[in-house]
Amino acid sequence: MDSSPPQIKHATAWGVACGAGSALFWAFGFVAARHGVLIGMSPLVLALHRFVWPGLALLPVVAASGFGDLGGLSWRRGIALTLVGGLPLALWSYTGYVYVPLGHGSIIQPSCAAVGGLILARLILKEKLPPRRIAGALTIVLGLAVIGTEALRTMGSQGVLGDLLFVAAGSSFAIFGMLLRLWRIPPMHAAAITSVLSLVGLPILFFAYANLLAAGFYENLLQAVVQGVFAGPGGIYLFTRAVILLGAGRAALYPSLVPPFSLLIGFLALGEVPSVSQLIGLAIVVAGFRLTQTA
Repeated sequence: MDSSPPQIKHATAWGVACGAGSALFWAFGFVAARHGVLIGMSPLVLALHRFVWPGLALLPVVAASGFGDLGGLSWRRGIALTLVGGLPLALWSYTGYVYVPLGHGSIIQPSCAAVGGLILARLILKEKLPPRRIAGALTIVLGLAVIGTEALRTMGSQGVLGDLLFVAAGSSFAIFGMLLRLWRIPPMHAAAITSVLSLVGLPILFFAYANLLAAGFYENLLQAVVQGVFAGPGGIYLFTRAVILLGAGRAALYPSLVPPFSLLIGFLALGEVPSVSQLIGLAIVVAGFRLTQTA
């Protein structure tokens, strides 16, 4: 019989809900991006939806904290965070879906973020890597090799290019996470800064204006809500709350739910059936995720 105090049970329940919600929000982002590409939306338009709306919404918050030093962060650090966690990351991620199906991006990007995070934690932050986590990272790499082999075998160089774009996006996010830990920056503050500084890309909308109009109001609204709210600040906020309520170790489980959630939602919403190779790769990657999250 569980004898935990009611307030602890309540906090745990909220933590689980926030962690699962963050994974669901990020999965929605992958599926919506794939949907947008399939109907002809430019990756540039999708990337702008990801950052323009939260950037405009959070602009007063950043301004109130002071533009002189970005609320104590400094412009040098703010620009560095934006280069690895802002508009460029979104462009690599969304462009990848031009070349490969949903399963590749939704598995490769989170997996490379996890493996890259472990490597950077060891090299830059000097954290110890227990043998179990090393085994987990190698297991994830094996799962990625299964998916990469499928890309080469069935899609040729185009498939490899798409996969490499997701590798770049995942690796970029790993660097972003490492910098947050190195500089001890709260995730929501980092999300606000990267969104606002990504507004520098707004003028390039001139080159994609026709594509944005061609997509229609409802498709643009869908991407603005999913990319600009759910996959952006919404997912980060929920995951941060999960870390506070459950602890970093327990909350680390939830990013591993993003690939299976993405494939399930993609199947239900887009009718995109994952291949046998993608399912095998997913199973191996999820097993690797589990190993990396156990000290």
